[in-house]
Order: sequence, then structure tokens, then C-alpha cells
Amino acid sequence: MYQQPTAPLGGSLGWSALTAAVPLLLLFLLLGVFRVRAWIASVTGLLVATAVAIGVYGMPFGTAVSGMAEGAVFGLFPVMWIVANAIWVYRMTRDSGDFDRLREAFSRVSDDRRIQGLIIAFSFGALLEALAGFGAPVAICSVMLVALGLPAMRAVTVSLIANTVPVAWGGVGLPIITLGQVTGIPVDTLSRATAHVVPVLALFVPMLLLVVLDGARGVREVWPAAAVAGLAFAVPQYAVATFGPIQLVDIVAALASAGSVLLLTRFWQPRRSEHSARTDAERPGGGALTPTGVAATGVLTAPSRVDVFRAFAPYLVIIVFFTVSVVPSIKGVLKAATVTFAWPGLAVRTPQGEPVALATYKFDWLATPGTVLLIAGVVTALMLRIGARTALRAYGRTLSQLREAGGTVMAVLALAYVMNLSGQTTTLGLFLATAGSFFVVLSPLLGWFGTAVTGSDTSSNSLFGALQVSAAQGTGMSPTLAAAANTAGGVLGKMMSPQNLAVGAAAVGLAGREGEILRRVLVASAVLVPALCLLVYLQSTPVLGWLVP
Repeated sequence: MYQQPTAPLGGSLGWSALTAAVPLLLLFLLLGVFRVRAWIASVTGLLVATAVAIGVYGMPFGTAVSGMAEGAVFGLFPVMWIVANAIWVYRMTRDSGDFDRLREAFSRVSDDRRIQGLIIAFSFGALLEALAGFGAPVAICSVMLVALGLPAMRAVTVSLIANTVPVAWGGVGLPIITLGQVTGIPVDTLSRATAHVVPVLALFVPMLLLVVLDGARGVREVWPAAAVAGLAFAVPQYAVATFGPIQLVDIVAALASAGSVLLLTRFWQPRRSEHSARTDAERPGGGALTPTGVAATGVLTAPSRVDVFRAFAPYLVIIVFFTVSVVPSIKGVLKAATVTFAWPGLAVRTPQGEPVALATYKFDWLATPGTVLLIAGVVTALMLRIGARTALRAYGRTLSQLREAGGTVMAVLALAYVMNLSGQTTTLGLFLATAGSFFVVLSPLLGWFGTAVTGSDTSSNSLFGALQVSAAQGTGMSPTLAAAANTAGGVLGKMMSPQNLAVGAAAVGLAGREGEILRRVLVASAVLVPALCLLVYLQSTPVLGWLVP
């Protein structure tokens, strides 16, 4: 039996925290500064984390290896299972030519790629996050944007930044529900508290997307669409999160945002559509772009209604399947097939002597979003009359494309599991909690850190939710505000997660360039995180304290 220590290095929490931070600091330095390939950086970080776990924390070698193996398996299933099936659906539609019809349909809504980016990455991506999560929104939206003519690097950057504000209530409210379980605070109260923070970010994220898409010129020319997208998302998100049900928060907000932007385009379009020639060199395969973003070698004719239906059919099928899968009665049937077992070799207890949750592995082979995407892909192949041989060939090419990315994701998750199981993550959290009254500013950073490491706001809430409440009680901060700050900080940490970086890079064929993607999203995180910390701080004072439930 291994019990996690909190200050293994000479009893000093500070020195122990500094040592525990080394694997993560090394990982981000290798990715962002030294531009090392992601799988090499991830494996290096994993080896260092394992050395710290064994040499400093006293974790038995066999336990460390077992934890590493569980993390790698989790990276393979469900994470890469989701990504592979999402990309497979896209690849089939591209090979069949139906994605060309989708591209033309979007061009008829607006031939401006900046507006297309807002609708797909921000609104449609939020809907996917509400229903699936686990990297599916980044994977699907990235490949859609590339197919519409956006350069691969810009497409994945936009998708990662957009995949922030829906995260708090993603997976039909799972992060908030989990937070309520670990803190003992009513879920409705936590949802209301988070609703006073996250929707504010929704007002600014679309503007940041325009900056990534076209710089200051994009903001100057397309700001009405960004303002409508953000406002139409933030207001419903706040209302449903406050009055419930929380499972529908992002679904309602995403549909309202997409519908509002589509309505706006009926009466307003930018004076000059963006078809910047500078993007041609970045576009996979090169080639000039026509005014609709279609490769010059294949100009499309106006699609019929049947063509448009075929183009949207795969994504309508995905939405319908995900929606049906969260109906309580059907969800119960899917969950009944889940195989749960104690992972061998993980006799680990928390510093309080309780068994760690990570020691139990859940094989959700039927309920996972990846399986839902697989079924949706089969239905899509039947609807589009894609032959079995063609579909299988597309799946084989998808798996070949994801080989390096899969290794990266498995290494990153193995790193996270070793740090969590050994107690390194807990040490870092406890160290931040010693900041006294300054903890109110650090509270969102703790959530940001948790999601950056694990790739999941739900996991971050599981790790640090109770710690936030305990630290808040010791510093005079509202426990409800601290818990909400953990969730809010987590939504901004998701774009920085090496797991999500690898997923996005794999989706658009940029495996090995995760460090470059990290540097791009770091700018957005550097803008939003301080603003979030300031907002949480003001809610801890009489200035905005009346907002806290």
C-alpha cells in the first residue's frame, strides 16, 4: 500500500512543490521554447515525472509503472478512440465529395472565412462540447475549417481557443456535477456562481478568434458578427446555468449563437470578404483560392437541396446520436454495458488515507463518445452510399495518420496519471493554498493548471475542488466562489493541455508541430487568464461580492 505524501522533500512543502513542478516545466519548455517534437517532449516529461515519483515521493517502482500504463491506456481509449472516429467521418465525406457541397453551402451563408470560423469553431464547436467533449470539438472543427480553405495552423488554433467557454458545462454538465460531488456544495449553487464568471469570457472569445483569423483588420471589419455570436451565447448560457437545467446550458447557448449569426448574415455582410492571398502558402497542398475558398482546380456549381442535405447529414447524424445518448433511459442502457474494475498494481491512498479514484478503471465501450461517433459514421456511410471497402480504406488511412499523435496523447496521459497518483499534483495544489489572502487571485490558476495537466475540467474539479473549498475556508474567501473559480480557470487551461494540442495537430496533419500551436494559444491564454483572476478577485470584495450565491 502506497500513501501519498504531501511534502516528501525534507518536510518542506515549498521545495517539494518546486520538485513536483519540474516535469511540467520541462514539458512546456521543450514544446514551446526548444520546439522539440511533441512525442519526444512528452516521453521526456513522463520519465522525469516517474523519476520524481520513485526517487522523491517514494512510490514503489511497480506502482509507478502500473499508473503509467493506466494513463497510456486511457489516452488510447477513450481519447484517441474519439479522435479517430471523428476524423474517419470527415475523411469519408471528403473522399465521397460531399464535403465540397458543405463548403459551398457555408459559402452561400457567407463567403467570408472569418464568419465561417465563428459559426463552426465557436457555435458548432460549443454544441459538440456540450454533447461529447474529450477532444471531439477540436478534431471535428479543425478538419472542417481546413476543408473550407483555412490554413491548418490557423484552423487548429481557432478551434482550441474557441473550445473554452462551453467547457464548464460540457458533457451535459459533467464538470459542475462532479464539482458538487467532491465539494458538497449544491450543484445549482455552483452553476449559478460559475454563471457569474464564464459567460463574461464568452463576450470576448469571438473577438480573439477574429484576431487569429485576420488580425486587427478582422476585428475592424467583422466585429458585428463576433459581438452577436458572443452576446447570443453568453446570455442564454447565463440564464440556463442560473435557472436550469444545467445539462442544457451549452446546447441552448450554442444553438442561439449559431442562429443569431445566421440571421445577421441575412441583413449584413462585411464590405470586403476575407480571402487573403497570404494564406495560400499555409494551406495543405497549396494552390490559390477562389472567392468562395474552393481550390482553383475544382470550381463548384450551385448545390441542390439534396446535395446540401447530404453535406450536412453526417453532422446532423452526430448531433442526433449524441442528443439521444444523453436521454436518461437510453443513457442508463449504455452505461449498463460499462465494465468497471480495479486497475492491477494500484494500491494507492490519498494523504487522508482514502483510496484514490484513479485506481478504478471504467471501460465505457458503449457509452463513450467515440463509440457514438463510430455508429454515426456507419450510418453516414449508409446514407451517403459509401461502400464498405471505401469506408474501411478511409479508416485505415485515419489510423495511419494518427500514429504519432496517438503516442503523444498516451505519453501525456501517462505523465498526468503518474503525477496524480504519486501526489505531485496534490503538493502543487497545497502549495498554492498557502498563499493566504492572495489565494483569491491564485484560485483560478489552480483550475487552469489542473485542466492543462489532465486535459479535462472534470478531472481538474475532481483533483482540486475540495482543496479549493478547504483553502478558501482558511483564508476567508467564499468556498462557493473558490469552487466556481476552479471551474472557470479550467476552461482556459484546456487550450494549453498537451493532450488537446496533440489531438488538434493530429486532426489537421500537423503532428510534431504542437510546440508552435502552443505558442499561438499561449497569447490568448495570457490575455484571458489575468482578466479572469481580476474578475474573481472583484467578486471576493464588496465591489462584486453581491454576485456570489
